[in-house]
Amino acid sequence: MNRRRFIQKASAGGTLIALGNLGLQSFVSAPTTTKITVLHTNDVHSHIDSWKIAGKNKDIGGVARRANLIESIRKENPNTLLLDAGDIFQGTPYFNYYGGELEFKLMSKLKYDAATLGNHDFDNGIDGLYAQLPHANFDFITANYDFSNTIMNTHTKPYKIFKKSGIKIGVFGLGIELEGLVTRDMFKETKYLDPVEISQDMSRILKVEENCDLVICLSHLGYYYGDNSKKISDLILAKNSKNIDLIIGGHTHTFLPEPTVVKNLDNKNVLVNQVGCFGENLGRIDFHFSNNTAISGNGTSLIV
Repeated sequence: MNRRRFIQKASAGGTLIALGNLGLQSFVSAPTTTKITVLHTNDVHSHIDSWKIAGKNKDIGGVARRANLIESIRKENPNTLLLDAGDIFQGTPYFNYYGGELEFKLMSKLKYDAATLGNHDFDNGIDGLYAQLPHANFDFITANYDFSNTIMNTHTKPYKIFKKSGIKIGVFGLGIELEGLVTRDMFKETKYLDPVEISQDMSRILKVEENCDLVICLSHLGYYYGDNSKKISDLILAKNSKNIDLIIGGHTHTFLPEPTVVKNLDNKNVLVNQVGCFGENLGRIDFHFSNNTAISGNGTSLIV
């Protein structure tokens, strides 16, 4: 089965996942439930237009097609969040000419709720990123970049809480270490903080102090770098975490037809998902809640 047919097959229906850290009840037995839908993209890299599949007279990707898909899902379920895991910039002449203005304006039109920052979002320097912020009608969430001595100070949030039909959803962001990926003159005095330590603080605040029903990490750390790598990835983070229910990833352009399930420090399930790159796919995770306790989740990758 080739990749395209596999994606299409996976898109037809996600795998139902019993979420150990989100309750052990059966979805079938729940008398009334609330469904929360989390839509997500990563590493879109300034791909605004659709493009042809090689050898076929068919378009995929593009902001307009993504907008139609998102609109149809929101009509199906108003309790929907739309998130992006970074690397919004760089990859087509649109970024070279407009410097990120078009990307932020279109994401605002699509009503993104939040995004985190990727390394390529610094490709016009931290000053170039700052200059485009007025075009973004959504929040940038990152907890492990200390911008206190830069122009970006106070222009990002470590986390944000959303409420949908009585369900409290906490989202925090993590970025990859910029040293080695971005020249220092581009990110200036931005300080990188350990993502595992920061995630422990953020997830505790959201789950314990803020009493969130669902905790999401919006990550640009990368999916996995191999058993011998010392780099922190989403899979490593999930294993060393508590209180995180879902990690939405980016950076490695990893395509997952459905989320990976990882056991955390409490031997509870964490979902990890990433949907390739260039806006070709839209990730969708559905959580079902009964009495503010999540009882099941299913995820899939939708072709745009």
